[in-house]
Amino acid sequence: MKEPDKITPELVRDHNLTPAEYNRIKRLLGRAPNFTELGIFSVMWSEHCSYKNSKPILKLFPTEGPNILVKAGEENAGIVDIGNGLGVCFKIESHNHPSAVEPFQGAATGVGGIIRDIFTMGARPILLMDSLRFGNPKKQNVKRLISGVVGGISFYGNCIGIPTVGGEIYFDETYEGNPLVNALCLGIVRHDEIIRAKAKGIGNPVFYVGATTGRDGLGGASFASRELTEESEEDRPAVQVGDPFMEKLLLEACLELFKTGYSIAVQDMGAAGLTCSTCETASRGNTGIEIDIAKVPKRETGMIPYEVMLSESQERMLVIVKKGKEEEVKKIFDKWDLNAVVIGKVTDGRLMRVKDNGRVVAEIPAKSLSEDAPVYHRKVRKPDYLKKTEKFKLSDVQEPKSYETVLKRLLVSPTIASKRWVYEQYDHMVQTNTLVLPGSDSAVIRIRGTDKAIAVTTDCNATYCYLDPYEGGKIAVAEAARNLVSSGARPLAITNCLNFGNPMKPEIFYQFKKCVQGMSEACRRFNTPVTGGNVSFYNENPKGAIDPTPVVGMIGLIEGLPVTSNFKNEGDVIVLLGDTREEIGGSEYLKVVHNLKTGKPPRLSLDTELALHKVILSCIKRRLIKSAHDCSEGGLAVTIAESCISNYEMPIGAIINLSKIQFNRVDSLLFGESQSRIVITCPEKDVHEVMGIAAAHKSPLYVIGEVQGKRLRINGWVNSSVEELKDIWWNSIEDNLFG
Repeated sequence: MKEPDKITPELVRDHNLTPAEYNRIKRLLGRAPNFTELGIFSVMWSEHCSYKNSKPILKLFPTEGPNILVKAGEENAGIVDIGNGLGVCFKIESHNHPSAVEPFQGAATGVGGIIRDIFTMGARPILLMDSLRFGNPKKQNVKRLISGVVGGISFYGNCIGIPTVGGEIYFDETYEGNPLVNALCLGIVRHDEIIRAKAKGIGNPVFYVGATTGRDGLGGASFASRELTEESEEDRPAVQVGDPFMEKLLLEACLELFKTGYSIAVQDMGAAGLTCSTCETASRGNTGIEIDIAKVPKRETGMIPYEVMLSESQERMLVIVKKGKEEEVKKIFDKWDLNAVVIGKVTDGRLMRVKDNGRVVAEIPAKSLSEDAPVYHRKVRKPDYLKKTEKFKLSDVQEPKSYETVLKRLLVSPTIASKRWVYEQYDHMVQTNTLVLPGSDSAVIRIRGTDKAIAVTTDCNATYCYLDPYEGGKIAVAEAARNLVSSGARPLAITNCLNFGNPMKPEIFYQFKKCVQGMSEACRRFNTPVTGGNVSFYNENPKGAIDPTPVVGMIGLIEGLPVTSNFKNEGDVIVLLGDTREEIGGSEYLKVVHNLKTGKPPRLSLDTELALHKVILSCIKRRLIKSAHDCSEGGLAVTIAESCISNYEMPIGAIINLSKIQFNRVDSLLFGESQSRIVITCPEKDVHEVMGIAAAHKSPLYVIGEVQGKRLRINGWVNSSVEELKDIWWNSIEDNLFG
């Protein structure tokens, strides 16, 4: 790359900066920026780094709580206390745009980046999860994206030796040109070993550690802050290239360094690379920082300062250590065969000063980059399409002729079908801590040396958010909590990844604001504060915006044995907790059978939901429950069928009688998606005790059947072999991709 002779309006526009923002930069500097400084401002003031459009709305989230050790926004990731002097460090982030352009490397480096966010805090990563969205899997380009993304995730996680224990995958045409790839990582850290990212101690050396710097990932933060177009293929150089074996070395070297007490501050070189890591550590510590990029290890010749500062090459960290400990630090990284070079020092004056072989090439107040980005209050307007979808009436839909056929169609729908083809490519047993394998309501990992376990889930029904953003936001949090309590976990906190279209469009910002309002209300009611995450705007392609997709990653604490979703023993009684109403708006039944995405999604009462949680947790604590599975996509019939067939080796049948539940239409009874419902099984001797617990919490309960035989029978509407249901459910995604 050649440095331009002067800064022109066209160059400013190419850097995704408005004329007003450029004038603001000139006022902050007291002069016009040079080319390197323009690039630095462009990435740090991008939505991806500054949250300039979302910040006012994000303030709605609750972030305080008695168990919160590190709050949202304070550091690279939040940390929650789980007792025994231990904290859980976890976060979810997106890598959507890179994955759309280069699916394998986009997904792989998304995994690598979120892992670094966790071990930067001093935590050892113990699990990965992912939340993925694709278009129709029968289409050739979507097949390419799915194979690339799943391959990238499995490659990075398997090679580095961190289990990918679960996640979720949805399919909808809205994601056809813009897939979503959200990666979650969780680690464990002792309270007294938490590492911060605040530069302190004037004169302390600044180390560059890890891989060399190249031109890959150049301008990635800016790339993620604009819409995808037909020309986005030309942005391929903005996609980073990952090396999980290098990251494994970096992880172990950093954790070894942290044990010495020599490290003062650590920051991952993620989005915006060296730029972000230098200015943010200085800003947090109210200090200055000075580096010389001539000392940065490079793998390409002729790189100009602009390229070195904006490169997003992977597996690199900035480490500030105690002065006088330089040789000891170098020895640690030499042991792991990694670069460890002093490139600068902590200074006073609060400036980020960048030199190139002694010549100053950028000099900017650190807080101007991390805290002085403009903040916008965008207009909101209720989308016109809601006027039509809200008029939907159940009477407009004909009842199907065969409910058994509908059940089978839903079980092969890729959104509902088993994700076996995906998770079998992930090593989910490495580290030997996994207690509940992928495929249940939530993943469960034991915490070594304790009697505790952590349950984790990711959830979001984007169709609900499209049809009613406020209610959809509430349900995203509620379903995550319901999945955790179904496993026996008490919900603790959430991280979120807010995936939306262009915030400049009032209809999109309406979706964003309403979703956050609904999520915030649910978080307060469940006492699950938000510990961090990220916002991913501009998820649009020439055909339009994605459905609003605020993904919730939630953790919960298990102090006992976890519960799984599959039916266990012949003779166990099947019980439905929760009421079933005529709610098929936004359901998979409407989409799959009637080709409709319309209506109002189910209504959610947070008080009813919380009462259900208390019933389930109380029953599990008393060891009354053999299985628990929340009702979600596909409704009651799909939930029961999944409980019959989710244990591949031992599918088991059930006889169901729903005559005690009031209904007007069979399709809404079987396939409606009313909230706050969980199907459980228990031995017959324990039914009355379960009924008593439910009555004490005023939670509706219906005894609906018995685990029995090799067929699923539901009244006179369904009579199917569980082997047949198992085969179509387990193999659907593979058949779609390769059939």
